[in-house]
Amino acid sequence: MISGPSENPELWAFLESLHRGEILCGTVTAIERFGVFVALDDGPDHPVFRGVGVITIPELSWQRIETAFDVVQVGQHVSAEFLQFDTWNLEARLSLRATQPDPFQAFADRTAAGQELHGRVTKLVPFGVFVQVTDGIEGLVHLRELTSTSVEKPSAVVQAGDEVTVVGTEIDRERRRLILSRRQGPTAH
Repeated sequence: MISGPSENPELWAFLESLHRGEILCGTVTAIERFGVFVALDDGPDHPVFRGVGVITIPELSWQRIETAFDVVQVGQHVSAEFLQFDTWNLEARLSLRATQPDPFQAFADRTAAGQELHGRVTKLVPFGVFVQVTDGIEGLVHLRELTSTSVEKPSAVVQAGDEVTVVGTEIDRERRRLILSRRQGPTAH
């Protein structure tokens, strides 16, 4: 723990005054492996870190990213939603993605289970393949759903980059999960 309310009363009071869902603005001051530090426009300085606000990698974008540099740069001014007061590090945990529409929910609004979709194989894993069906939306085709005949590994059927036709069998809004099949639907393979 960095300190308690008695050692940094101004910072503690500021962080306690924040409410979940509140939008805070600030400048990205450092990009680290785990996320970014943000110096808040209306907040005090942090006694140790380069900003009171912290946005972890998963909270930067709805899309899968490799590094924070894919989304923000040092010196960039951002608006982010307050998630929680981290009393251990005296930080405001923030979310940049919460200020943007969730592309999965928009996809789910216009897509029904059983609908035929076209996409590109992005990744092969031992239990199946991931297929990108639209910008930022990937779904999983389990190995058993790749073909009507049994195969032991996905590379026996498809390779990364292949264009495929699939059917959405499950669209889970809450978990943001899309399950696909190449065996079901009108043009099953």
